[in-house]
This record gives sequence, structure tokens and C-alpha cells, in this order.
Amino acid sequence: MPKEITSELTVMAFDYGTRRIGVAVGNTLTQVGQPLRTIAETTSDGSFRAIEGLLKEWQPNRLVVGMPCHPDGAEHEMSAKARRFGNQLHGRFGLPVDWVDERYTSAVLESDPDMRDNLDAESAALILEQYFLEKNWIS
Repeated sequence: MPKEITSELTVMAFDYGTRRIGVAVGNTLTQVGQPLRTIAETTSDGSFRAIEGLLKEWQPNRLVVGMPCHPDGAEHEMSAKARRFGNQLHGRFGLPVDWVDERYTSAVLESDPDMRDNLDAESAALILEQYFLEKNWIS
């Protein structure tokens, strides 16, 4: 049964990688992910400072992190790192965090040469749209 919401929620999504983090934002009204930027800081603290700035600007109600898995759905090394990243987001910023299977997001985008410069942020937008589909948000 679809969840009913009484007001529009802003959701920020992350495509976590050890070198880059793609960020996108969207809301439960339009259910469209908008790529924001790719964070490529050299330190974890630098990445979290950049994320904090985006959180202040967009003021999301919740966060979504892409969960990388093998094609058969089994977790691998990056799954644990993405889970840790999501837990750190929750711990630092106090926002609820959900995870979304991101198995095919980068593969879909890598075939489009126009997307390569902003691949991580575009992947985050796809993760966010998958989240909206899975949660059956209605307004």
C-alpha cells in the first residue's frame, strides 16, 4: 500500500565512491532527481564539509545512499563502505538515511558520452529516482 504524505519532502541522494561522491536532490512531489555535483575531496573531513554545505543549502528531510551489490544481489567490499558512509551521515547530521540498490546506475550512464563528466552526480540522481519508485511516494 502506498505511503501517504502530507507535505512535500526534500531528499538528497549520494553515489558513494572512495575517490568521488555524486550528489543529487529531489522531492517527493516531482519524484525527479536533479544532479548537483561530484565531491572529489582528498580527505573524509573535506568531503563531509562539502556535504554539510549542500545540506545547509537544500535542507533535505532525509538522505539516500546507493548500495553497490554484485549482479546477483550479494554484497561486496564497497557495500560495507557505502553502509559506513550512510551511518556517518546519520551520525554527523542527524537525518534519516535509506539505502537503495545501485547495481546498474553507472552502467546505464557510462554508455552515454555526454554523462561522463558528471557521471557520479547523474548516478546519484538515478539512485534517488529508484528510491522514489521503491517507496511509492504519493502527494
